[in-house]
Amino acid sequence: MKGEKISRREFIKRLIGIGVGSLLFPKIIEGRREGRGVIVTRRECMFYKKLEDDIVKCMHCPHGCVLRPGERSFCRVKENVGGKLYTLVYANPTSVHIDPIEKKPFFHFMPQRRALSIGTAGCNFRCIYCQNWQISQRRPEETINVEIWPEEMVRIAREYGIPIIAYTYNEPVVFYEYNYEIARLAKRYGIRNVYVTNAYINEEPLERIAPYLDGATITLKWIDEDAYWRYSHGRLKEVQRAIKQMWGLGIHIELINLVVPTLNDDMGKVRQLVRWIRDEVSPEVPLHLLRFYPHYKLRNLPPTPMETLRRAREVALEEGMYYVYLGNVPPGDPATWTYCPKCGRVLIKREGYFIRENKIREGRCPYCGAKIYGVWG
Repeated sequence: MKGEKISRREFIKRLIGIGVGSLLFPKIIEGRREGRGVIVTRRECMFYKKLEDDIVKCMHCPHGCVLRPGERSFCRVKENVGGKLYTLVYANPTSVHIDPIEKKPFFHFMPQRRALSIGTAGCNFRCIYCQNWQISQRRPEETINVEIWPEEMVRIAREYGIPIIAYTYNEPVVFYEYNYEIARLAKRYGIRNVYVTNAYINEEPLERIAPYLDGATITLKWIDEDAYWRYSHGRLKEVQRAIKQMWGLGIHIELINLVVPTLNDDMGKVRQLVRWIRDEVSPEVPLHLLRFYPHYKLRNLPPTPMETLRRAREVALEEGMYYVYLGNVPPGDPATWTYCPKCGRVLIKREGYFIRENKIREGRCPYCGAKIYGVWG
């Protein structure tokens, strides 16, 4: 907790936990093809339509890119080659690390477990504040990539005893074929699979991967269509449809909203967003309200004031949400803890990505017996 004194051994232990991803990556790439612009293979996409004159239409996401031979998709990683649609990021990740699951953020999914985290080039959004723009807003020819096939990725997870594989850093939908095959193989060994996603995915691809997808943290960026298109180049109704579809498919979900000064920090907008989650999905869905910091193309705005963030959390709780968290705030803030929605007792105390105390037993509050939404075992 804030102001807590810790031993030197505990301090070193925490540093090692934070740095493990950067220590692992050189070991993974040893002896493999890697470097800027490396494209390991071209793999035919799973969801597209062939039209006349060798034109194809991508069916992975609502953009529905229509491409002539030689043209590249909006997400930058799919290409029409001779009348067939190919992905250029299969077995071609640009980021491979081990992270705490809390970093995604997942607060109700296998707490304090490690996740083998994978990302590639490309994204089907154009968010003006993107934190990973160096890979998400780039073509695979522009990023440093490494050759790791699905079978090898699963072997790495098993070798390091990692129970979760997270598809993250960029949008998982754009490297669907790759993560679909990894997830399918990982499931055989009891390894869980999770998306960190913008939920801009069509119904059929989502339905196909659902048996292998255990959880998703979804960024619900804006609550009106104009803002979604202007600042992210997506459509709100499509994101909302996918969120509801995931919930209906039984996938564990947690929602994220970045509170940006002057753009979506009006408490009326916050209330509108929260009411949609409560009424159209469930008040049980954990909601993470994140603090904005100037980044990428949105550097002219200040960081979100803490009082704005706390008021947004109060609004969400007033509207009946069970679990509301603040993100990008100092470690140990009580707004990052989990409380029982029935009796109000503290169940999980967090300090950054570390859990200081977890009292949840078999998915229930030990004080009043209330069931706590999540995947705990």
